[in-house]
Amino acid sequence: MSKLNKTSPELSLSIDFAVKDDRLPRWRIRRWVMRALIAAHTDGLIGFNRMQLGIKFVGLSEGRTLNAAYRQKDYATNVLTFEYGVMPDGTASGDMVLCLPVLVKEAREQGKTILAHAAHLTMHGTLHALGYDHIKPRQAKHMEALETKMLAELGITDPYVLP
Repeated sequence: MSKLNKTSPELSLSIDFAVKDDRLPRWRIRRWVMRALIAAHTDGLIGFNRMQLGIKFVGLSEGRTLNAAYRQKDYATNVLTFEYGVMPDGTASGDMVLCLPVLVKEAREQGKTILAHAAHLTMHGTLHALGYDHIKPRQAKHMEALETKMLAELGITDPYVLP
């Protein structure tokens, strides 16, 4: 468990690397998830005080298989998130799958560093695991504003502004 301060939510985080990349150490991933949790907790849209989150980094084959099974899309997507809701005790839970080859390819194509893109996708997926969504324009605007603010705090430019 991790606590940043008295008002920060607690985090129980499991990270699994089916595909390893030394540029993505666990401490960085934890830091990105905590930033998203603190932003969401401060935002107050979702009532929670703890988060149980599993993150798995996968290759193209597993990414494609999972996306086909859960979204009926026959390609590997960058991030796939499973939200399980908030329990009565205030514990939110979810799982996230990041397809590392897609993440690396997108970063290259968008002229971003791997770390900047991984930070964005990790925070984006964490918000999804808490129940945030971007299906409706108003939801999208709110979620994107949170992401942009979190990333700016890390010195990462707005991912929604095209170069």
